[in-house]
Amino acid sequence: MPTDVLRIRNMRFYGYHGLFPEEGKLGQRFEVDVEIPGDFAGLSEEGDEGRTVNYPEVCALTEAVVTGERFGLVEGLADRIASVLVERLGLEQVVVRVRKPDAPVPAHFDGIEVEVRRGF
Repeated sequence: MPTDVLRIRNMRFYGYHGLFPEEGKLGQRFEVDVEIPGDFAGLSEEGDEGRTVNYPEVCALTEAVVTGERFGLVEGLADRIASVLVERLGLEQVVVRVRKPDAPVPAHFDGIEVEVRRGF
């Protein structure tokens, strides 16, 4: 079981996800975290790029899903991001968190967050 983790935190994108028609028209900000477990032991000596994750590609794939697709639920968006990362990058495990900081809910809070885990 890998003990090391690559984290990409607070990627911010503008998307059109949500159940309300206004969300599909106006859009809003979404924040995404991705965690990818791995084994990075010895990389300080080896420099073996084949054992690492191409994090610019993680960012680009995540952005493509958030900005190029539409989901009624944040849960569906998080699931899709995880599926794309597993498929395209051949990941065995991934954690994806999606935050909707400005959800149209008549309450005061920092936002809603969904976390999905694949391969655990």
